[in-house]
Amino acid sequence: MKKFIFPEDFLWGAATSSYQIEGAYNVDGKGESIWDRFSHTSGKIHNNENGDIACDHYHRFQEDVALMKEIGLKSYRFSISWPRILPEGKGKVNQKGLDFYKRLVEELLQNDIQPAVTLYHWDLPQALQDEGGWVNRDTVNYFTEYAGIVFQALGDRVPLWITHNEPWVVSFLGYAFGEHAPGIKDYAQALQAAHHLLVSHGMTVDCYRGLNLDGKIGITLNLTKAYPVTDSKKDREAAARMEAFINGWFLDPIFKAEYPQILSTIYEKEFGKSDIKEGDMEIINREIDFLGINYYTRSLVRHNAEDHLLECKAIKNEEAEYTEMDWEVYPEGLYDLLVHLNKNYTQKPLYITENGAAYPDKLGEDGRVHDIKRINYLREHFKSVHKAIEEGVPLKGYYVWSLMDNFEWAYGYSKRFGIIFVDYEDQQKRVLKDSARWYSQVIRNNGVLE
Repeated sequence: MKKFIFPEDFLWGAATSSYQIEGAYNVDGKGESIWDRFSHTSGKIHNNENGDIACDHYHRFQEDVALMKEIGLKSYRFSISWPRILPEGKGKVNQKGLDFYKRLVEELLQNDIQPAVTLYHWDLPQALQDEGGWVNRDTVNYFTEYAGIVFQALGDRVPLWITHNEPWVVSFLGYAFGEHAPGIKDYAQALQAAHHLLVSHGMTVDCYRGLNLDGKIGITLNLTKAYPVTDSKKDREAAARMEAFINGWFLDPIFKAEYPQILSTIYEKEFGKSDIKEGDMEIINREIDFLGINYYTRSLVRHNAEDHLLECKAIKNEEAEYTEMDWEVYPEGLYDLLVHLNKNYTQKPLYITENGAAYPDKLGEDGRVHDIKRINYLREHFKSVHKAIEEGVPLKGYYVWSLMDNFEWAYGYSKRFGIIFVDYEDQQKRVLKDSARWYSQVIRNNGVLE
């Protein structure tokens, strides 16, 4: 039997986000978020679905924590709903909202599950969007104030903090391409939003440090490795631009206090100079304790002159296996990414804060969900990161996405990522999939046995 055993203190977990699972969208004083507004706008979401109820985690969190305990999770990564704490995004605190997260954290700790909290997983208060959202510089200060409120309430019990989840998605899918809330299609606004997200990250790190709390703080980025489809100079340069677009635009400011020149030149020529204030880059470059990595697939890239901006295009590998999201299964890319990050950006601890796959899961007549493809997907990715760890990469933990089937943003409920099956018509029914049972064994063994 071959064994892939992980370091003794390795943190095995699973992840979710507030809007995707909580429901209770207008309960106990919660304010409207941009995702409430966006999902209630006809034509924006698959089947016009929304997160009004989602997995009803707000009312069922104790049952969900019991399932985490049954699986054996060492840690649970979840996000705070900003409008549940501050219905208007600023001003008066909604104590009932804060109390919900206090109860959740207490329940986790009582079950020996370490909480890992993300402050922003995309659900901006709609009241702030009405004032310009992340394009408005004032939102930076509002976010920092909100973070301070949460730190004061939970900081003594939460050891891991993440400022933002995937600012690339927030800015580009939300402001450039219009696929996510707030549904704007303006590239210049996207660049400004990205910058303000990064400044708010740095200011929030400062806020956390100022409170002298014992935990660690970092950020989570969606990252990929871009591979040229051929070894031609044009394809290699296109792959470099793609990687700068997805990775570098956020990694470089955080770790090098600068935006990648390869894109800055293109963006400045197309959109003019962004509103970057003196001292911003130093704020963004604040020292963090760890980097969170969300990895799902690689980018296979070729030069494409028809794309006037970046002149690159991601293409499909016709010989590969793809998930239900039409993402190539490519675990080697995670190994390559980890080595690249450790060599070129930071020697700080790394965490896989999301990795997983959507497949068309169904509840069988035997009452089980036999999701063998997800097991195979996770196994191969675990083995890839094990190889990186053996080569000295300081990977400290791994959060499977997702704990449970949930509202998958623009895809509604059509994609299932969970290791727990959720019956949306009968919220009483939550079923551990075979992948959850397998993952339980991985955690128990602290590694993969095959």
